[in-house]
Amino acid sequence: MNLEQMKKLYLVRHAKSSWKYPELSDFERPLNHRGKKDAPKMGKWLRARKIVPDLIISSPAVRASTTAKIFSEVLSYPSDRIRYHDQMYGTSVSTLLDIIKKTEESVKSLMIFGHNPEITSLANTLSDSYIDNIPTCGIYALNVIVKKWQDISHKCGNLDFFQFPKNL
Repeated sequence: MNLEQMKKLYLVRHAKSSWKYPELSDFERPLNHRGKKDAPKMGKWLRARKIVPDLIISSPAVRASTTAKIFSEVLSYPSDRIRYHDQMYGTSVSTLLDIIKKTEESVKSLMIFGHNPEITSLANTLSDSYIDNIPTCGIYALNVIVKKWQDISHKCGNLDFFQFPKNL
């Protein structure tokens, strides 16, 4: 398969969130200090490699949507083009796959911002390699060997890179 028939999928776990406000629901938890520091650092790491996705899709939970917005700012990706899917919060791998499969064919690179354990499970479902955990603000990048997103399936991807803040 040539490069024209390959897609890029970036799976990003939200940055570290705060437990400082027990009155907030899990959905409303904001980023903590480390999360606010790590998200721009990881975005800059991508920018240095000239990686800007064609499309960003995010969970609407505060910690995921904030991480997506920080990445979009650093990558000069218009934040009003981020798509939020309610189904990405408290979800399953099959739901995440359904969301990915609905992506337009014109999108060559897709960045997903989500939560564990689902984002790590999705990485392991799609990849030819296995990882125990995507840490907060970690990026798991796959070369997906499909012509159309709707064809995405188990083990259709090859690991391109796996990067996370403590590794930088």
